[in-house]
Amino acid sequence: MNNLSGVWTHATDIIVERGEGIYLYDSAGTKYMDFTSGIGVVNTGHCHPAVVEAIKTQSSSLVFGQLNIVTHKPVLKLVEKLQAITPKELDRFFFSNSGAEAVEAAVKLAKHATGRTNIIVFNGSFHGRTHLTMAMTTSKPLYRKKYQPLVSGIFVTPYPSSYYYGWDDEQTLSFTLRELRRLLASQSSPEETAAIIVEPVLGEGGYIIPPKGFLKSLRKICDEYGILLITDEIQSGFGRTGRFFAFEHEEIVPDIVTMAKGIASGLPLSGIAYKHELEEHWITGSHGGTYGGNPISCAAAVATVDVLTGENLVKNAEVRGRQLLEGLKNLQKKYSFIGDVRGLGLMAAVEFTENEEPSSDITKQVIRRAAEGKLLMLSCGTYSNIIRWIPPLIVTEAQIREGLDIFESALKSVK
Repeated sequence: MNNLSGVWTHATDIIVERGEGIYLYDSAGTKYMDFTSGIGVVNTGHCHPAVVEAIKTQSSSLVFGQLNIVTHKPVLKLVEKLQAITPKELDRFFFSNSGAEAVEAAVKLAKHATGRTNIIVFNGSFHGRTHLTMAMTTSKPLYRKKYQPLVSGIFVTPYPSSYYYGWDDEQTLSFTLRELRRLLASQSSPEETAAIIVEPVLGEGGYIIPPKGFLKSLRKICDEYGILLITDEIQSGFGRTGRFFAFEHEEIVPDIVTMAKGIASGLPLSGIAYKHELEEHWITGSHGGTYGGNPISCAAAVATVDVLTGENLVKNAEVRGRQLLEGLKNLQKKYSFIGDVRGLGLMAAVEFTENEEPSSDITKQVIRRAAEGKLLMLSCGTYSNIIRWIPPLIVTEAQIREGLDIFESALKSVK
């Protein structure tokens, strides 16, 4: 027994020795298909040669250069790369280490820029595990249990989940926007609301794809009241949904974007991109961090963006995502306990129900059986009854087929 903290959950007992492409290998050499991507982190696959080479090269010249003291070439190169894949309006960048830190930075910037205090989030959201971001996280009570009271000034409104409500997309969108306007009229007035933060695809809360027009409607409401729109792309960014960022599917430009996970292929790095006019209000020295934007992580991120573009992985996510969704929908026709199948690019979900109620038991069975078949998967959702599909974006047509075959074998074993 090791002395690692017991606060971590563990999806498996596998002790990994190395990773390559979509695979992880244990000490006995057993190969597992990693369709978790480390929770959406290794979009370029494990140990992509170009990323590994960038890390090696950078580590031999500069391991650390603190950005309050010096500026280094890798961070400048990363800004250049990010400017090429983000809207031109988002021309300022701040870097930190984790997704929660990026959200914290976005909220602090929004409060300074607007002079307002409150933040609106959506039911089912996951924004992090710090005290502030816990208050913004509503996907499961576990993440907040016994840590309350939490930061105040956080208000929650429904996320548009058509499957959950049992409505068509038009009804769901109408209800969601009406409830948001009611919140602005009853709980947090526009004059005190700094920002609305939204996951363009709900992540930990269930891989929910909102109806088309949702983000455009949020953009309109924010413009109407001078509220900033923050899109949390920590899980959906860097090609995951078949676009570099999920907000691109609706052709909107947020005021602030948070990014992490897939940005550096496994090295700790996160950041925000934001409109330069917000800079006037962010007081110099009022935010920072020791390790954010460290040279090695930045070099890995530069290589990551080069791989995503050079190997056409964003397009591959779109194409393979269509293949995956078609395969999952075919399985839905065969297994009555699959309540819903949904996805955008390689961010897909299978929701399990029993007697029309969420079934975490079936989810656990399938994940366990899939792991026995050497396919690693993760659950999500408020009721833990959803399996999320997040393979690396390098995944091939044959590997998707193999993953679906193993998954079906797991489905057949459900009791």
